[in-house]
Amino acid sequence: MTTTPTLSATPSRLRHSSGAIAHSVSAQTWRAAFRLGSADAGIAPAIRVGLATAVVLILGGVLGHEELAGFAALGALSAAFGRYEPYPRLAGKLAMVGAALIVFIAFGAAMGVLGVPVWAQIGVLSLAAGAAYCFISGFRITGPGPVILVFAATGAAGFATSVSDLVRLVIAGTVGVLIGWAAAMLPALALPMGPARLAVARALANVGRLEAGGDSAVTAAQASIAHARTVIASSSRIKSTMGHGRELMAVLGEADAAVRLWSEQGDPSLIRDIALHEGELRKMKRSSMIEHSLEPASELPAPENYVVTGLRHLYSRAVVMNAVRIVVASALAGWVAAAAGLEHPLWASMGAMAAMQGLNYKQTVQRGIQRLVGNVGGAVIAAALIALTLGYWQAVVAVVILQTAAELFVVKNYALTSVAVTPMALVLIGLSAPIETSAALARVADTLIGVVIGVVVAAVTISRADRNHVLR
Repeated sequence: MTTTPTLSATPSRLRHSSGAIAHSVSAQTWRAAFRLGSADAGIAPAIRVGLATAVVLILGGVLGHEELAGFAALGALSAAFGRYEPYPRLAGKLAMVGAALIVFIAFGAAMGVLGVPVWAQIGVLSLAAGAAYCFISGFRITGPGPVILVFAATGAAGFATSVSDLVRLVIAGTVGVLIGWAAAMLPALALPMGPARLAVARALANVGRLEAGGDSAVTAAQASIAHARTVIASSSRIKSTMGHGRELMAVLGEADAAVRLWSEQGDPSLIRDIALHEGELRKMKRSSMIEHSLEPASELPAPENYVVTGLRHLYSRAVVMNAVRIVVASALAGWVAAAAGLEHPLWASMGAMAAMQGLNYKQTVQRGIQRLVGNVGGAVIAAALIALTLGYWQAVVAVVILQTAAELFVVKNYALTSVAVTPMALVLIGLSAPIETSAALARVADTLIGVVIGVVVAAVTISRADRNHVLR
C-alpha cells in the first residue's frame, strides 16, 4: 500500500534549504573540503597540457604576437579535457571542445566589437554559461569544465574593439586548439591501448579491495569492470589493437568470475590471482601478454556512440535544471559585483559557475570553499608575480609551470588547483593588457561574491531528493 510521506520524512522546502545553508558553514564541511584525493597516472596528462601551452606561447613570442598568445594558450587548454578517454573517442570529444572554444572566443569578441555594456555582457554570458554546462555535461566531457569556455569569451570581450581583432583572436584560438589536440593525441601513436590498459588495471585494483570492503566494494568492482569494457570497445577499433583488446576482455572475464566467487561463496582465491595483473597493465607498453584462465574474446562489443548518447542526455531534466541554476547564479553574482563597483564583475559570474559544477549540493559547497580558499592563496602568488613585472619570456615560464602544476593538483584537491590557476589566469591576462597587483585582490573579492551567491542559489533550489549533505 502506498503511503503519503510525512513532514518528518520529507522536510519542507524551507527546512531543507535552511539545513543546506547550515551545512555550508559547518566545521565538518570545511574540513572535508581540504581532504586530498587519491590519484594515479596523473603525470603524463599534465605534461601534455604543459607542453601544448609552452608551444603556443613560444610560437606567439617568436612571431611577435605576444598579445594574442594568451588566447592561443586558452585554445591549447583543450588538451586538458577527456583525460583517460580511449583515443578514438578522445579525438572526437577534443574536436568538439576545440570548436566550442573557438565559438566562445568569437562570440565574446563580437560583444567587444559591438560595445555591449558590461551589465548586458553579464546577462548574455550567463546564458552562455548555462549552454556551456549543458554541452559539457551532456556529452560527459571531463576536464576543467565549462568555466574555461566562459573565461575565453570574457577575455575576448575585453580585448576586441574591431573586426580585425575578432579575426586575429579566432585565428589564435584555432592555432591553440590544433596544437592542444595534437599534444593530447600524440601518445596514441605509441600507446594506442594505454587508456584501456589503465581502465583494466583500475578495475583489477577494485577487485583486489573486495576482501577489505563490503557490498559497496562489490558494486564498485562491477562498475569499474563495466567501464573498462566500454573503454576497450572504443580503443580496439583498428586491426593492430584488436588482439590485445580481446586479451584484456578475457582478463575482465576472469575479474568478473572473481567478483562472483567472492560475493556468492566468500572465496578470495581468484581475487588474489587476478590482482597480480595490475602491475603489468600499468607499465607503459604497447601490449603485453597476460596470463589468464579464459580464452581471448572472439569478438569485441561495438563501441558506444557517444554523440547519440550525449544528444539524448543533453536535454535531461537534471542537466537542464542545473544549467538554469547556473544562469541565475552567474547573472546575480555578476550584477552584484558590478553594483559594488568591482572592476571585473564577470569574474564573480565565473566564481558562481565554477562552484555550481558539482553533481550535488554537497559537492557544490566543497567546490565553492576550495575555489575561494585556493583563490586567496593564488592571489598572493599572482600579486608577487605581477609586482616583479615579468618580461614575456619569464611570464611564459611562469604560466607553463603553473598550468602543469594545476593539472597535477586537479586529481588531488580543487583548492590546490585554484592556487595554481589563479596566478596563471592573471599572468595570461597580463600578456594582452597591462595589469596591476590590485587585480589579485579584486579576483578574491569577485570570487567571494560568486561563491556565496552560487551556494545560496544552490541551497534555495536544492532538490528534496538531494540528501548527500546530511549523510554521515
